[in-house]
Amino acid sequence: MDNTDYVGFTFFVGCMAMMAASVFFFFSMNMVEGKWKTSLLVSGLITLIAAVHYYYMRDYWAATEDSPTFFRYVDWILTVPLMCVEFYLILKAAGAKVNLLWKLIAASAVMLVTGYFGEAVYRDAAAMWGLFSGLAYFYIVYLIMFGEAKALADKSSAGVQTAHKLLCRFVLIGWAIYPIGYMIGTGEGQWYSFLQGALEMDVIYNIGDAINKIGFGLVIYSLAVGKD
Repeated sequence: MDNTDYVGFTFFVGCMAMMAASVFFFFSMNMVEGKWKTSLLVSGLITLIAAVHYYYMRDYWAATEDSPTFFRYVDWILTVPLMCVEFYLILKAAGAKVNLLWKLIAASAVMLVTGYFGEAVYRDAAAMWGLFSGLAYFYIVYLIMFGEAKALADKSSAGVQTAHKLLCRFVLIGWAIYPIGYMIGTGEGQWYSFLQGALEMDVIYNIGDAINKIGFGLVIYSLAVGKD
């Protein structure tokens, strides 16, 4: 790897960080109560899937110096719904129903599929597909911060309430890097073309992915080893 290739370096660091996080989450399953084991398992799967994809994305970048958009969306279509599953798992004791789980999964799938269409398939209509993706994202935000999930969190223990608030912040603030990266990647000819060249899209994605996915898991770990 070229020492000046900071994009490739972030792929490498992201892969190593998420692989290490997976090992940590899997081994931590033996330290927590049974009700949290599944949540930690999901956290480990999220970072493990991401680590494998980052390994291949780094090789793709090294060979082509093109953004590995397809591989990135394959990663997201697997890991983002799993991140939504974490909300259901921590709220299950408060009465969360399976329909909440499917609402979150469906919204995340719509968000990602429409995002992929705009970024890789129908780039001339990227603003329209980005709008559809954004609406799905804000529906997720509504469910977890104001809707059904919020109502369940309010009835939960103090530890679950704290974890829920932190996960919501990751979705509201941390996930903001994805639309930013989308706009940078599709800015040519669109109303947000002023972003073109402002930042390196893959660096934004790589750093944001590591923070969001590992951060999600650490919130679950803190809840699992707490007193709740």
